[in-house]
Amino acid sequence: MINIIDFKMGNLRSVEKAFLHLGFEARISQDPADIGSASHLVLPGDGAFGRSMEHIAAMGFEQPVRGWIAAGMPFLGICVGFQLLFERSDEMGEHRGLGIVPGNVQKFPPGRKIPHMGWNQVDWKRESPLVEGIGDGAWFYFVHSYFAKPSREQDVLGVTDYGMEVAAVVGDDAKKAYAVQFHPEKSQAAGLKLLENFANM
Repeated sequence: MINIIDFKMGNLRSVEKAFLHLGFEARISQDPADIGSASHLVLPGDGAFGRSMEHIAAMGFEQPVRGWIAAGMPFLGICVGFQLLFERSDEMGEHRGLGIVPGNVQKFPPGRKIPHMGWNQVDWKRESPLVEGIGDGAWFYFVHSYFAKPSREQDVLGVTDYGMEVAAVVGDDAKKAYAVQFHPEKSQAAGLKLLENFANM
């Protein structure tokens, strides 16, 4: 069962529908206890970083998510769920993140249209089970005003160009822990292939 965490920061039905379309069992849950009976964990989300962390902590998800990733169980963060894995964000003040991936989240520098919204190509920095069968230059759908800046090059799995190189995917193959800045559930064939690869882990 793929457990999609609902921490009251986004419409998650499209993520659930994508997994169901691919033939996998999936559920949306606001109960941290449901994580114990899951095979895969997905942390999506839209909205502000700080408010998202407040909801995750208040609803009791923070420690279960940390424990899940530490145990090497399949994990996927999407959009804000990608950003929350980092140590901190500068969005509307400084806020701490989950601290799973060293680095911080910051606003795009001047000269770029904000938010970054639309289709961008992603190039892979290395091979990974998450992106098997997805070629370099595949198109994915992005919507974000802040970007993540990982401290370690080894954490970056894929990048996109938005007037600068931007981390689009981070991942740890050994722990099966991944996160994507784009929306795979809205990215047609390439996005569905990525979700399928994750669900088959």
